[in-house]
Amino acid sequence: MDNHASRHTHHRLLTGEGKIAGKFRNANIALFTLAVLIMLASMLAAFSGIIREVSSDYAERYAVSSANALSVHLEKEIGLLSKAAHSDAVIGWLSDEPGPGAQNMAFRELSGVVRELYSSNLYIGVIRSQDEYSVREDPMETDLRLVASLTRGNEQDAWFYACIASDGDYLLSVDQDHIMQKKRLWLDYKVADGGTALGVICTGLDFSHIVQELFSKAGGLHMRGFIIDENGAILMDSALWDDEGFLNHDFESRIEDVFAEQELVDVINSRLSEIKRADTADPHVVSLTAGQYRYASVTPIAYTSWHAVVLYDSSSSFNMSRFLPAFAIILLILVAFTLASSAISFRFIFKPLELLVGSIVRLKENHEEHIYGIERDDEFGNLSNTIIDLFAKANYDALTGIYNRRYMESNLQQVIDFLSRSNGVLSLLIVDVDHFKKYNDTYGHQEGDKCLRAVAQAMAGSLTRANDFAARYGGEEFVAVLPNTDEAGVKLIADKVLDNVRQLNIPHAKSSAAEYVTVSVGATTGAVDYSHKWTDYVESADGALYESKRNGRNQSTYQALPL
Repeated sequence: MDNHASRHTHHRLLTGEGKIAGKFRNANIALFTLAVLIMLASMLAAFSGIIREVSSDYAERYAVSSANALSVHLEKEIGLLSKAAHSDAVIGWLSDEPGPGAQNMAFRELSGVVRELYSSNLYIGVIRSQDEYSVREDPMETDLRLVASLTRGNEQDAWFYACIASDGDYLLSVDQDHIMQKKRLWLDYKVADGGTALGVICTGLDFSHIVQELFSKAGGLHMRGFIIDENGAILMDSALWDDEGFLNHDFESRIEDVFAEQELVDVINSRLSEIKRADTADPHVVSLTAGQYRYASVTPIAYTSWHAVVLYDSSSSFNMSRFLPAFAIILLILVAFTLASSAISFRFIFKPLELLVGSIVRLKENHEEHIYGIERDDEFGNLSNTIIDLFAKANYDALTGIYNRRYMESNLQQVIDFLSRSNGVLSLLIVDVDHFKKYNDTYGHQEGDKCLRAVAQAMAGSLTRANDFAARYGGEEFVAVLPNTDEAGVKLIADKVLDNVRQLNIPHAKSSAAEYVTVSVGATTGAVDYSHKWTDYVESADGALYESKRNGRNQSTYQALPL
């Protein structure tokens, strides 16, 4: 099971599974997703605030614009009628109606006014005769045209008597033109001389055209516009400007008849009351909490007691599809930033880390492997050299400089596992310095250390193949591992170790084997099986070593691995 876990770990390191790069990538994706969500939430909150501000401003501006548009029309019409009402020709004619010369002069004056009027028509009511005349922009007409007689109590003539009885100079109303059969916005201007009323000059602006001009954009902008009087009665409605019923004279409706939302009705009525009390012309915008429309703007109309009311649905502006291009651009920038960050991180961090990890894994298999980064003058260079130092401390014997027992045990088992799959053979030597305790006692521990270093190097120098290695097994014992080496080969290496140590010619006065330092060698060879453990080879070689010592030392003994 340990072997399986080791192989699995080794495979994971080589294939990159579970590496820091994967964790970094996942963390990067998570942080990127979180950043996008926070960005979107922030943008939505910001856009929502902008939409509220823009919607309120839009409702106010459109109401003001509509009120101003009507005021401009009225200002021009009132100015023209005032000019006519104060002209000597008109006053003279109304004061002395029967005179043909006075009537002709009045016609010329009124014809000039008609040509400048928006509606291109005039009606004149005369108090003295109770007659109603008309003037139109028609080159064929040469005089005032009598159209009707005025009768007090007649509903169609109420405009005339209402204006005569009023305290002001003019009156505004919405009524039917019974001659042209059109609904009009009427402007009735009183003509007086020295405080005595002489008559009324009246002009009518085409109602449907006025409504369309004032509120032509309302439908496309999710707006609805109204002109209401001081009592809340609807005079114009942008939603009905082309409706035949609405254009009839008998259409009568109030705000509360059109909208069920009490909040909206209360807001408009409250605003009307405030305007009456303060006599102010300032526009006012109110935010609504329910219903289709979210903003209501009420603006007084100059020269009248009427008000422009605009209802605005801000959801039309808060359309996410409008912001998709901006969101897409920001998202692309974030993606590009993330990819660039990942690429830079991979180039300068994870690629070198991957090379370093790979070289460390290969170093475990082959101690001659070059570890990545030792020549770099940066953090990876420091890390690589630190790893080399730690590897040396973990795998090399500090005294002799060859591999230590820990390295021998782990790598010997790996060699056995590898050779078992190819039906290979494995040979092993155990080398023991003869009478080393006596050498230490005679020459001291420092000389004993020198002796062990010299023997270790002589033994390691006896191995010539890349896969062979020598290790200090403990004390004065050494091991040589010889993969794919048969009986003849291991005997040859054993003799070579004996000769190389003898050639050191290190004096040993207390040795019974020779006058110089010698070694005893135990050798073993066996065909590798998957069931073999590293201890099987060590025990077999140790048995052979025992025979070498028993037979007088300074020699080698071979023993085949027991089946």
